[in-house]
Amino acid sequence: MFAITYRKQLLIIAALIVGTSVFLIATLGLRLGIDFTGGSLTEVVYEVAPEKSVIESVVAAESLGGTSVRESVDDAGREAYLIRTRDLSEAERVSLTDAVTSIGTAGEITRFTSIGPVIGQELRDKAVWAIGGVVGIIVLYVAFAFAGIGTPVTSWTYGLITILVLLYDVLVPTAVMSVLGYAAGVEVDVLFVMALLAVLGYSVNDTIVVFDRVRENLKANRLEHKVVHKELGGIEREEVTYTLTKPYEEIVGTAVQSTLARSINTSVTTMAVLIALFTLGGSTTQTFALILLVGVLAGTYSSICVASPLVVTYAAWKKKREAAAAKTAEAPEKHT
Repeated sequence: MFAITYRKQLLIIAALIVGTSVFLIATLGLRLGIDFTGGSLTEVVYEVAPEKSVIESVVAAESLGGTSVRESVDDAGREAYLIRTRDLSEAERVSLTDAVTSIGTAGEITRFTSIGPVIGQELRDKAVWAIGGVVGIIVLYVAFAFAGIGTPVTSWTYGLITILVLLYDVLVPTAVMSVLGYAAGVEVDVLFVMALLAVLGYSVNDTIVVFDRVRENLKANRLEHKVVHKELGGIEREEVTYTLTKPYEEIVGTAVQSTLARSINTSVTTMAVLIALFTLGGSTTQTFALILLVGVLAGTYSSICVASPLVVTYAAWKKKREAAAAKTAEAPEKHT
């Protein structure tokens, strides 16, 4: 019941996190990789690597336009540099390869990726459509699954709150990626989009489990009232309303409490795997594992401490609004 009892404090914390995330993304931005902007990425590995400034000087001497050099480590633990340039011709690629492997000790090109600007724009558009499509399907599914549960809030309310929660779950890892891009030059690539989609799937599953228990508790703690209305032409229309036998806050709080152990256990086991992948995996998957780890943490908090408190807060606000509207409607009648 703590999530409902302290819902104001928990929602304030969530609002502060969202505000901070939006501020970081707006001020620092995202460092888009060549997957989305187009260009070439060259990874050069050394037994004994030269200084970064030396690599930057050599790359600058090739006159390839805007370039960037980032320190890295390959899967074997050797020192490496990631060199990002515009899309290179074959002659330019060979010239750059000769230049960067001629310095340091045992220089070797282990990766070269080139993506045209048209393909980069296409990947960016598809990433946006993929995330938007997943969000739209989730809203429709939740609204359909909760159809018929109209007391005290409609099924669409659960769907929209689920989307607000998912927005929180996406903003937090995106803000972390923004900080990593600013501080360490980490770039947004297709793996980042895959991580966000995985976070969306994980988080919505956790949230729906809680909401599904709320639905079960609502069905078990309500009285059904049927009223038959006769309309023009003698057509009869049956109207069904429900009255809850327990306060809505208690019903939702019980649902959260009954799913709490499941949510925490699932999150802990998932995070254990992701921590192992981050610490023991290669450099290629480290950012992917880190974003998933942050997303799982955010999703766990949101499903327990944001989704249910939001729906209870909205139900309380709706009840007050309806009571105020009823009082306003009664006032003219008494005056008459």
